[in-house]
Amino acid sequence: MPQASRRQFVIRLASVSAALGAAPWLTACGGADDGEQPAFQYGVSSGDPLADRVMLWTHAQVPGQSGDVALTYEVATDATFATLVSSGSVKATASTGHTAKADATGLAAGKDYFFRFRSGSTISPVGRTRTLPAAGASSLSMAVFSCSNYPAGYFNVYAEANKAAPQFAVHLGDFMYEYAADGYASADAKTLGRVSDPANECVTLADYRKRYAQYRSDPDSKVFFASLPLIAVWDDHEVANDTYKDGAENHSSATEGTFAARRAAAMQAWHEWMPVRAPDANNLMKIYRSFDFGGLAALHMLDTRVIGRDKQVEFAELLNPATAATAQATLLSPSRSIMGGAQLQWLQAQLAASKATWQVLGQQVLMARMEFPVSILTHLNPDNTSPAALAAGQTAITEYLTAKATAAQAPAMLTAAQKALLDPKLNPKLGYNLDAWDGYPVEREILLSTAAQLGKKLVVLAGDTHNAWCSRLTLVNGTVVGQEFATSSVSSPGFEEYLAAIPPAQTKQIYESVVDDLRYADTSRRGFLLMRFTPTEAKGTYHFVSTVKSRMYTVDTSTSLSYAG
Repeated sequence: MPQASRRQFVIRLASVSAALGAAPWLTACGGADDGEQPAFQYGVSSGDPLADRVMLWTHAQVPGQSGDVALTYEVATDATFATLVSSGSVKATASTGHTAKADATGLAAGKDYFFRFRSGSTISPVGRTRTLPAAGASSLSMAVFSCSNYPAGYFNVYAEANKAAPQFAVHLGDFMYEYAADGYASADAKTLGRVSDPANECVTLADYRKRYAQYRSDPDSKVFFASLPLIAVWDDHEVANDTYKDGAENHSSATEGTFAARRAAAMQAWHEWMPVRAPDANNLMKIYRSFDFGGLAALHMLDTRVIGRDKQVEFAELLNPATAATAQATLLSPSRSIMGGAQLQWLQAQLAASKATWQVLGQQVLMARMEFPVSILTHLNPDNTSPAALAAGQTAITEYLTAKATAAQAPAMLTAAQKALLDPKLNPKLGYNLDAWDGYPVEREILLSTAAQLGKKLVVLAGDTHNAWCSRLTLVNGTVVGQEFATSSVSSPGFEEYLAAIPPAQTKQIYESVVDDLRYADTSRRGFLLMRFTPTEAKGTYHFVSTVKSRMYTVDTSTSLSYAG
C-alpha cells in the first residue's frame, strides 16, 4: 500500500486534473471425521525450487487439540503415487503454529512432481510442483504477483493465473495485510464475506498466524499455490505499513509494544506459513537468495523493506523550505541504503558470478525513476486545496507538458520560460514516491552501474503500488541499463480509488507524458504479470481482471511489452 504522502500526492493530482471449485487432485482423503486424525484445512503448497529439491508445506492439526502431528511427506512422478521418488518424516507442532515444511531432495532437474502429506489414515490434498531446469534451458515462464488483500475482494487473479499455466509463481510481497477489520480496503468486506480475522490489527505472533490462516483458507489461493512452486519475499504489510529497519508508519510503541518484538513475530509467522527455505535459520530477517533457471535466467530475490532500509524521507520535507536542505542531504547521502550493505555486496557478487543470459531482480518497490519536475510538485501540496492552489497545479502540469511537446516537435519555438521548465538545473525532477528506489537514489545508481559495468542483461520485477508499469532503467547520465516490469495488485485498490474523480485514461496519460522513463502504465485494474524469457527476449504480458468484487469477471491480456537487453 502506498505511503500517506504518496496517497496525498495522487489525490491532489486528481483534483487538479479535471464460484471456483477445487480440482479433483486437490481432494483430501480422510479428515476431521476420522476421530483423532488431523485436518489439512489450508491445503498444501511448494516453493523455493532448486534443480534437485523443493520445499513442501502444509498445516495439520487435530481439531480442538494442540498436540504435535507426525506427518509423512511423499513425492511421486504420478498422481496415483505409484512411483515415489522422495519421502520422509516431519512434524506439525504448536511451536510452528501447526505448520510443517519439508525439503524434498533427490529430485531430477526440470521435472514435474506430485506431492502430499500423510498422518494415520488421513491424506492431505495433492499438490503439483516442479524443479528448476537443467543447464541449457531455452524458455521460462513465471507469474508475478503483489498485494493480495483479503477484505478488498476475491482472489480472481489467482484463479486466472492458474488458467495461464505458468511454470513458477513469484510473489513480491504484501501476501497479507495487517490492518484491523475496519481498516484499509475493508469497505466491501462484509458484503463479500471477507472480514479480516482477527478483528484487531496484527501485532502478536498469534495475530499474524490467524491472519495467514485466513488468507490461506481462500479457495483460489489454495488451488493456485498447490499447483506450482512459489518463490516469495515480503513487503511492508507482512509487518506494518511503510516498514523500515527500525520502525514503521503503522506502528506505535506506546500502544503496540516495541517494533522489534512485532517484527520478530511477523517474521516468524511468514516463515511458518510460506513454503520458503530460510537462508539463515539463526536470522529470519535474512531472506535474499538466488535461483538459476538452467542458465537462461538467474532470479535474485531481494529484501528492500526490512533488513537494511533506512527510514523514508518524507515528500513534504523536501518541499518545505525550512526542512528542504536537511531532507535533500539525507536523500542524497552516499551511506543511505534501501538494502543494507551486506545485501548489496551479496547481490554484486551474485551478478558478477552468474553466467545466466538474464539477470532478474525480484523485489518489492519501483526501481525506475518515477520523477515529476519540481514546478509541478510544488503546486501539489495536499495541505492547500484552495481553488487558487488547484488552478496553479493544473496550470503547472499543462505548462510543463506543452514545453515538452514543443521541444519534441518544434524546438526552435521554445520560449525562455519553456526552456527553463525543461532545464534540470532550474527545474529539477524528484520522485513523488520516496518509499520506492526514488528515495534511495545513490544506492540505485550503484546497483545499476554494477549491472552496466558487468554487461548484464537486466530485468527488474516490482510490485507494491497496486498499478502496472513498465519502465526503462537508466543511470543518471541517461544510459539505459535494463527494464522494469511492475505488476498490478491481486486485489488491493490502485489509483482508480485515489483518483476516482478522473478517468483512468487521463491518469495514464499524465504519468506516461511526464515521466520520461515510463513506457506503459495501467492505473485502474487488478491483475498479474506473466513473464516469459527466451535467450533473445524478456516479454511481459499483463493479465487484468475486470473486477475483484464478483466471482464473475472478464480478462484482458492485450498488453505485452518486450525487452531484448
